[in-house]
Amino acid sequence: MNIGTASEQANLPPKTIRYYEEIGLVAPARAGNGYRDYSDNDVHRLRFLQRSRSLGFTIDECRLLLSLYDDKNRASADVKAVALEKVEEIDRKIAELQSLRDTLATLAKHCHGDGRPDCPIIDDLAGECAS
Repeated sequence: MNIGTASEQANLPPKTIRYYEEIGLVAPARAGNGYRDYSDNDVHRLRFLQRSRSLGFTIDECRLLLSLYDDKNRASADVKAVALEKVEEIDRKIAELQSLRDTLATLAKHCHGDGRPDCPIIDDLAGECAS
């Protein structure tokens, strides 16, 4: 199948598919005219990549997951370890975002939000301490 059909079936833009080919995540056959010829297996790998990326895995993590997928002798513990590392990373990001949210909420709470020019939000962003 051509890249347009593969794109539709994998729910990925053709540009992304070409990028995945460029970095070696997929390797479609080439037809006699030089066009890419995607197999059902290629589309399955593209769907795998699309789902992995939607769960926040990086390209390198996707590469690792694909190698585990391809290894029929893999230990499921290896796959689980990759997933748990991602969960820890997500938890760290959630904590960071919660801290940012709390800081901004506190600053907004202390701002009068009226016509006066003094503003603790601006003071904080400028590194000035309110006295």
